[in-house]
Amino acid sequence: MDEAGTLRVVIAEDNYLVREGVRRLLEDSGEVDVVASVGNGTELRDAVRRMSPDAVLTDIRMPPGHHMEGIEAAHDIRASSPETGVVVLSQHADESYAMALFADGSAGLGYLLKDRIGDLEDLVHALREVRAGGSVIDPQIVDTLVRRRSAAASSPLSALSPRELEVLREMARGRTNAGIEQALFLSSSTVEKHVNAIFTKLRLPETGVHRRVAAVLAFLQDGNDSPDA
Repeated sequence: MDEAGTLRVVIAEDNYLVREGVRRLLEDSGEVDVVASVGNGTELRDAVRRMSPDAVLTDIRMPPGHHMEGIEAAHDIRASSPETGVVVLSQHADESYAMALFADGSAGLGYLLKDRIGDLEDLVHALREVRAGGSVIDPQIVDTLVRRRSAAASSPLSALSPRELEVLREMARGRTNAGIEQALFLSSSTVEKHVNAIFTKLRLPETGVHRRVAAVLAFLQDGNDSPDA
């Protein structure tokens, strides 16, 4: 990232028109410099090695298999270039993809639905968040996970109030307490109270901002083994 705060980003998307559209959208924001745009996972890895970008924005499915090449590339990039954050885009609201992405940890990783491309502010926020070592999860995925876990009477999620669930969703989007205040029009003391209540009810330790999403994900993923799931 240069002195002006411009993010150096590599885009990976096999559809040329989509790739170019996203490139222009990001560059028009004035906050992003797209240093390379490629069409498959092999080219993506090579571009990251050559360009050392701040962040990567990659499609989840690319040649040759059109399966989970974006997730595989994300894991490789985080292992070889931990200073580079990765946001994976998918058109599928399937939480199993998010779980696969975050299987070994969530630091520096984001999972968004392609619908978010139209929301430039959210997209740039996600790129900055993963660049800083944080995590971002699409709210729709979080909602799916929360609904499933809340349906189980034994799940601590069922104890969360509607407002606490809203705060949980904003936490999963990578928002700080200050960001949650703005998004939900709450005071700082109210947000702090809700965050503390969430950690208490979910039996999770109150950790740093960038580990909060990882903790929530770990809890939700652990619920897959529950007999009530």
